[in-house]
Amino acid sequence: MKFYFLLLLSSSLLFFSCGKSEPEKLTAYNSEAFAFDIGGSWEVNASARIKDFRQNEKDEQFSVHLTFSTDLVTNSGDTIKNVFQDEVKKSGNKALMDFPLEAQFELDSTYQAGEYELFFIVKDELSGREAKTSAKFKLSND
Repeated sequence: MKFYFLLLLSSSLLFFSCGKSEPEKLTAYNSEAFAFDIGGSWEVNASARIKDFRQNEKDEQFSVHLTFSTDLVTNSGDTIKNVFQDEVKKSGNKALMDFPLEAQFELDSTYQAGEYELFFIVKDELSGREAKTSAKFKLSND
C-alpha cells in the first residue's frame, strides 16, 4: 500500500511540476529615446522591449497581439497623452522570447530645448496585462 501511495505522490508531483506556467507580469524594459533637430521641429525616435506576453498557439503558429501608446512629459512638467500609438499583431512558427517596440513622431517648434521623458504604456491584448517603462531624452540645438 505504501508503494502505491509513493508512486501516486511522485507521479502527481512530476505532472504538476512539468506544466508551463505563465508569468504573472508583463515586462517592459530597455527603453531609450533620442531627438534630432530637423530644422524648425524635432524628430523623436524611441524604442523599448517587451517580454512575458501571452502567445496563442494554433496549428504550430504562435501569435502575439500588443497595443501601446506613449505619453510625453515636457520640460515644464506637463504630460501630453498619446503622442504615439501603435498595434502589433505578429505570428510565426516559433515562440518569441521578447519583442521590440518602436515609436517615431515629430514635435513642432513650440517645444523648447530641455529634458523630456517618454513613457511607453503597453497592453498585452491576449492576457489583458499592462506594463510601463520610460526613457529620458533632451531637445538640444547643439
